[in-house]
Amino acid sequence: MNKRILVTGGAGFLGSHLCDRLLHEGYAVVAMDNLLTGTTDNIAHLAGHPSFRFIQHDVTEYIYLEGPLYAVLHFASPASPRDYHELPIQTLKVGSLGTHKALGLAKAKGARFLLASTSEVYGDPLVHPQPETYWGNVNPVGPRGVYDEAKRFAEAIAMAYHRVHKVDVKIARIFNTFGPRMRLNDGRAIPNFMMQALRGEPITVYGDGSQTRSFCYVADLVEGLYRLLQSALNLPVNLGNPQEWTVRQMAEAIRTLSGSESPVVYEPLPIDDPKVRQPDITVARGHLGWEPRTSIEQGLLPTLEAFQRSVALLSS
Repeated sequence: MNKRILVTGGAGFLGSHLCDRLLHEGYAVVAMDNLLTGTTDNIAHLAGHPSFRFIQHDVTEYIYLEGPLYAVLHFASPASPRDYHELPIQTLKVGSLGTHKALGLAKAKGARFLLASTSEVYGDPLVHPQPETYWGNVNPVGPRGVYDEAKRFAEAIAMAYHRVHKVDVKIARIFNTFGPRMRLNDGRAIPNFMMQALRGEPITVYGDGSQTRSFCYVADLVEGLYRLLQSALNLPVNLGNPQEWTVRQMAEAIRTLSGSESPVVYEPLPIDDPKVRQPDITVARGHLGWEPRTSIEQGLLPTLEAFQRSVALLSS
């Protein structure tokens, strides 16, 4: 009998790609999602798969599953600045109550637990690049604090369950990731730029565009997550692409790739927007033998093609 894994947020961007990979590896997968920001479109291709099951459920409520579980992968959460601006309380609840419920299930089943944390735990960093040993520079009462602190709390309670209840915890600090299945209205840089370019609208860059991000293609990120799940590591691990791009560079690359004639326009930088973001992946390289293999340019093409298909469907 295949080992069974629960993926919370399984109908989301990352969660759905993770479900694909786990099924490919021979696991039985239960995807759980309340569809607040996820969509069943992301897992429609898995309908009828003998080893896949979808449950619509809010993980901030008690989670019950019959039978054994090999692992619980907690990926349920709004994940873009637009999301946590519009859904601040839900973001805090899924990071706190949802993580507590997911950990409780892992403890009851004797299952491994993998937490999708984020580079946002580093806030607007004063150390560059960011190693896992950096404690961060976070404004707990700013507009981004609902996401930053929810994830910081999630890490803290996960480690408490590891120390007190011996739950085999894995913590992935995920840096900016992109690829097919991102929502058209996601609100992050790459979806924004692609939608604006495809619609012929001005491409909006905040600030002067010199702030940096590290963009990792989703297939590489999922590979890192899979290796982390199988590892003996319990402390947080950075997963992301150490190649640093300015936001302006990304806007121009998407403009060129799409053949758009949209102008690039500049608007004020949002409050607490990080000026730099680059992972130190020494731990992932050394302990997981992992680093990104897909160049940003290689990853942008299938992502843009997916956006073009979605836009065409909306227009038809």
